[in-house]
Amino acid sequence: MTASHPDADVYPRATGPAASIVAEHQKNAPVTLYSGWFCPFVQRVWITLEEKKIPYKYIEINPYHKDPSFLKLNPRGLVPTLGAPQKDGSQKPLIESNIISEYLDESFPDQMPLFPKDPYEKARMKIWIDHVTSRVLPTFHRFLQHTDKSPYPIEQARDEFLYALKTWIREANPDGPFFLGKAFSYADVCLAPWAVRLWVFDHFKKGGLGIPPVGEGREDDELWNRWRTWIQAVESRKSVTETLSDREEYLPIYQRYAEDRAQSELAKATREGRGVP
Repeated sequence: MTASHPDADVYPRATGPAASIVAEHQKNAPVTLYSGWFCPFVQRVWITLEEKKIPYKYIEINPYHKDPSFLKLNPRGLVPTLGAPQKDGSQKPLIESNIISEYLDESFPDQMPLFPKDPYEKARMKIWIDHVTSRVLPTFHRFLQHTDKSPYPIEQARDEFLYALKTWIREANPDGPFFLGKAFSYADVCLAPWAVRLWVFDHFKKGGLGIPPVGEGREDDELWNRWRTWIQAVESRKSVTETLSDREEYLPIYQRYAEDRAQSELAKATREGRGVP
C-alpha cells in the first residue's frame, strides 16, 4: 500500500506521554510489539504490557505503508502484532488484541493477573469483553461515521451506542470503581482505549456524546453514575494515560472517520453494515 492511501498520512510516531514509553522500549526484548501509536486495538495490548511490566521492544508500524520486513513476519500486515518468544530464541507472530492480551496474561501469570483464575468468573468476564467487540465498537463507529448522507438519523446512532454502554456497565460490580470491583482487569482494558476517545463525539458530532448530566438520567441515572465512577478510574490509570499521544495528533485521524472518509477495514465494515472485521 502506498502512502497515497488516505489513511496513510498519519503523524509518524507517538507524542506526549506515549513518546516517553516508546523511548524506554527500544532495546531488544523477548517480546516485540509492532504498533501503530494511534490505534485503540494496539493500546489494549500496550496497556496489558505496561500493567504486567513485561519487557518488550516497541516498533512503530504504519499499517497503511508497511515495511517488507514486517510483512515477512505477518503477511496480513495487521497491527497490533506481537512477536511471541519461542524456545529457540526466535519469535512467531500473534494478531488480534484480545487474543494477544490473553496470551500475555497466561504466559506471565505471576505479573499483575488481568484475567480471573476461577473458570466461571473468567468465562463471564469474556462475555462482556465480547460485548465490547460485538456491540460497543460497531455502535461507536456507526455514531462516529454518521453524516448527512447516512441512511439512519444521528439520534438513532447515538441511542444505540449509549444503550451498548449502559448494557455493559449494568454488569459491572456495583461498588467499583473497576468492572470487577477494586481490581483492574482485562474487562477494563478492552474498553479503555475507546472510553478515553469519547471526546471525539463532542468535538465532531452535533449534540455531542449525549450522556445525560448528573441527576437528569431518569431511570438510568444510577447506571450513568456508575459509568462516571468507572471512566474516572480508567482515565486516572497510569498504563492508560501513558500510552496516549497528544490529542492534536488524533484529530485528523478521527476527522476522516467523522466525515466517513476513512478506509480502514473497520471503517469499511461499518459503512457496509458489518461488525468489527
